[in-house]
This record gives sequence, C-alpha cells and structure tokens, in this order.
Amino acid sequence: MEIHALHTEQRNPASAAIEEMSVAALTAYINREDQTVAQAVAQVLPQVNLVIEQAVQCVRNQGRIFYIGAGTSGRLGILDASECPPTYGVSPELVQGIIAGGLPAILAAQEGAEDNQLAAEEDLQAHQLSAKDIVIGLAASGRTPYVLSGLAYAKKIGAKTASISCVKGAALSDFADIAIEVLVGPEVVAGSSRMKAGTAQKLILNMISTATMIQLGKVYKGYMVDVQPTNAKLIERAKRIIQQTTACSEEEAERVFAQSKQQVKKAILMQLGQLNLAEAESLLEAYQNHIVLAIRALGDKSSSK
Repeated sequence: MEIHALHTEQRNPASAAIEEMSVAALTAYINREDQTVAQAVAQVLPQVNLVIEQAVQCVRNQGRIFYIGAGTSGRLGILDASECPPTYGVSPELVQGIIAGGLPAILAAQEGAEDNQLAAEEDLQAHQLSAKDIVIGLAASGRTPYVLSGLAYAKKIGAKTASISCVKGAALSDFADIAIEVLVGPEVVAGSSRMKAGTAQKLILNMISTATMIQLGKVYKGYMVDVQPTNAKLIERAKRIIQQTTACSEEEAERVFAQSKQQVKKAILMQLGQLNLAEAESLLEAYQNHIVLAIRALGDKSSSK
C-alpha cells in the first residue's frame, strides 16, 4: 500500500485551520479526538482477547512475550515490557521489548533503522527466540519493514505471532496469526501517529500485559500481589495489600510481611491459611504460583476436615 493511502497519513478535515486556534481551542479539539480512541479499541476487543489467550498459553508453556517495533511503536513496547517486573514480580526475560536501532533509539529517533529488515532477524536471534514464544509486531502504519521482517522470522521458526496496526488491510496482518487493526482515523496533525495511533497501541498493550498477568494469578482482589517492595512507597503498599486482602490488623500485616521475607503473595497465604513460609511456598508451587488457585485449595482443605 502506498504511504499516501494509509489511514494514518490522511488529513483531518477539522484541522484545516488548526494553526489559527487558541490554546484552549487546541486542547479541547485534541481531547475530543482522543476520546474516539477508546471507541476504536472497543471494536477490536475480540482480537485483543485472542492475543491475550495466546500469550497466557505461551507463558504457561515456558515461553516468552516479545514486542517488536520501530520509533514510537517500539518505545511503547519497551515501556510496557519494562513495567512488568516491578508490578508483577516477573523476570525481565518474560516480557521484552525490541526496538529498531537498539538502545539508542529509545532516547533519540533512529528513523533509518525501521527500514533495516536484516536487523530484525538478528535482534530476535540475539534473544534466542524459540517456537515457545509469541512475537507481537507493533506498527501504526502496518508496513514497517523492520517489523514485517521480525514477524516473518518468528513465523519461520514456529513462534506465535500477532500484530497491532492502525490501518485497514495492514501488510503486517499477513504475517500475524492474530491481527489487530485499530482504526483511529486521521490524526490532529496529519501523519503524527504518536498521537491517537500511539494512544491506541498503549491502551491495547496495557490490556495484553495486565490481563495476561491476571490470568497467571498475579492479581488478587484487584491488588498486585507480586509487587516488588523496592522502595519506601512500595513497602507501605505491600503491607497495605496484605491488610486489605486478609482483613488483618496493621500489626499482623507487618508481622507476616516480615515472616514472608517481604513476599506479598506468600504473606497473604500465610495469613489466610495460618501457614509458615515453607508451607506457603509449597502450596504456590503446586498451583504454578497462581494465588487464586492456592487460596481455593486452602478452602477445600478446610471444608474436608
């Protein structure tokens, strides 16, 4: 598809005199356009759901989740991946973002990197991509050569593939087992896909990582029970989570938090089941670290007595 025909390149008729707007008019206009993004994402939820289900399956089979993109799309993938370890206590290896141009491209635009098709295959090989993994290609235009090449390589070695683009009939979709085409319409500034298209990608990435972690048992009663207490704020959050999810006192939460060696999920099990740390660890291991299943098992044991 020629670039001038892409949805992401079209001029927004409402922007015809944008340079003449006041600041108040500009922000109101941008806000109105932004409100349409969530509606566009709602239209592709069935495809998003399939990607999440596939990601969960891959992780349960000892696979990993990779986001691959260039420019804004690549940075969004890295942002989402980098938030998973502190929020959900997973290894940095589990969810990874790969960007055209490597680390320098995170801070400064490396515009030519998106055309380097060979680099995508090399980057995925460097991460030892395997058939157990899933690769999610990110490209607002749906045609970025680096991302196309990355998905093609992933398919060749048997990895699962998915794509997120903001155009209809994206070239990227042909290389994806599951294709998400979220149509946000013309940008406020023609071609500036860091705006509505970027917001749509961020919303979808939020859903993919969050829902995947919930399915893997890393959330209980709406709390991130695998949060890593690495600073004063997070230590207080961790103790508050224990207190709120077990209905214990502040003193009890403090005590069990220390006994669990500051591991919130284990502390919750210890408090609910009156277990020691070794017993909580054994129970979690039996249920693949899934807290809801482990708590249900506690209930089953109590009812069978």
